This record gives sequence, structure tokens and C-alpha cells, in this order.
Amino acid sequence: MAVSFKLREGRGELSGLRQSGSLKLLFPRRSSAAAQAVLVNTAGGVTGGDRFSLRAEVGPGAAATLTTQAAERAYRARDAEPGRIDTRLRAEAGAELNWLPQETILFNGCRIARSLRIDLATDARLLLAESLVFGRAAMGETIDRAWFSDRIEIVRSGKPAYIDRLDFAGDISAQLARPHVAGGAGAIASLVLIRPDAPAHLAWIRAALPATGGASLVGEDMLLIRLLAADSFLLRQTLVPMLNRLTCHSLPRPWMI
Repeated sequence: MAVSFKLREGRGELSGLRQSGSLKLLFPRRSSAAAQAVLVNTAGGVTGGDRFSLRAEVGPGAAATLTTQAAERAYRARDAEPGRIDTRLRAEAGAELNWLPQETILFNGCRIARSLRIDLATDARLLLAESLVFGRAAMGETIDRAWFSDRIEIVRSGKPAYIDRLDFAGDISAQLARPHVAGGAGAIASLVLIRPDAPAHLAWIRAALPATGGASLVGEDMLLIRLLAADSFLLRQTLVPMLNRLTCHSLPRPWMI
């Protein structure tokens, strides 16, 4: 899938779209100047051997928000071949990109390799949120046999600005239970805010975070946040108000359902 947005009469508008397979984009009505696109996986999830690819570009001066209709589900793989999710995003000069997918839920026996790269112009703005749920706590699920590899890379003006890598194999629940890994948390969220107003949000975010979260300002305009929680419900209790503030109360409606 490939999609692009451009600035037209002060609003972000769709300028190109090419899609095939089970990954589709919907474009709900919106009241803000930012374009909004909702990713829908009509296959219902990801399993071994699947291939998903997304390319998105926000043109100069435009603003766009990309989210998902629901949580993505990584199901048990029948063999050693992992499901692969490859995402490449670009924000041009003066553009604003909000990458806000809902959580990915890992099921026992899954094999998933994900890669996300975001290229930003020097003055482009970004809000990124990625969250993972390691089994549904309400269903008593544990992940004692799975493989998951995840890489997030942000590049500004051709130079690496942020790289985050997670690799789990085998009994993931046991690994997460270790004090120096996640202290028993079953859900994790990572947020990156790159905007001139990033420092103004630091004090509020630190006050809103539980003891299992932390926030750091890197440089003059990049705010990094990591949040751990026992389950997805508790994760969202902190995450949704935070995203609502950072999006100026324009968090996409799928997050509210």
C-alpha cells in the first residue's frame, strides 16, 4: 500500500493512493485541517508467512494522522516463517505526521517481524505511539512460546535521531517478569514527540505517568516516553488522555470505541 497527502487550501488532502490485498485505508470525515486515514486489515490479523507493506508521505506543509480501526492481532504461526510488517513514512518540509496505530496484541505461538522507519525533514513534526500487549490478561493468556522482533527508526535530515529495538523469543511472559526487563508488565507503550512545543509538555506528562513510566527530553524538541502496565486496560487509562492532549483533543475516534 502507498498513500500520499498534500497541502491544498490550508488543509491536508489525499494526493495519491495505491492499495491491494487485505490492507485497506478509510478516510473518515474530519473537522481539523489534518487529513486522517484509518488502516483496516480485512484479514483480521497477521500470522506466519503474511506480508504487509505501507508507504506514506506527507507533503510540504501538510498534516496527516494515520491510525488503525482496531488493535492488530498477531496469531499463532504454523511454521517457522514469520509474518512481516514493513512500514515506511516520510514527512516533508513543514509537514506534520501523527502515527497512532492502536495496540498490537501478541498471541501464543506467534512469529512476527516488524520494521518502522520514519524520515523527517529538519522542521517536520511527529507524534508517534506504538503499544504492545503480550496476551490478553482478562482471558488468562500467557506467551510462553513466541518470537517477536521489532525495530523503530526515526531519521531527521538524513541522520539517525532515534532507534528502538525489541527482540523476544521463547517464553516471553517469563522474560517480561524479570525486574530488569518489565517487572511483570503485560503491556508496553512507546511515544515519541518531535515538535517545538515538546518541552512544554514534559512536566504534565511526568505528573500523569504512573511509577512504571518515564519521560525524557532529548535535545530541544524531542520528547521520549515509555510506559509499562499490567494489561491493556491500565495502559490505555494513561495513554489515551496523554495522546488526546498531544493531539490537541483530536485523537481519532477509533481510539474512543
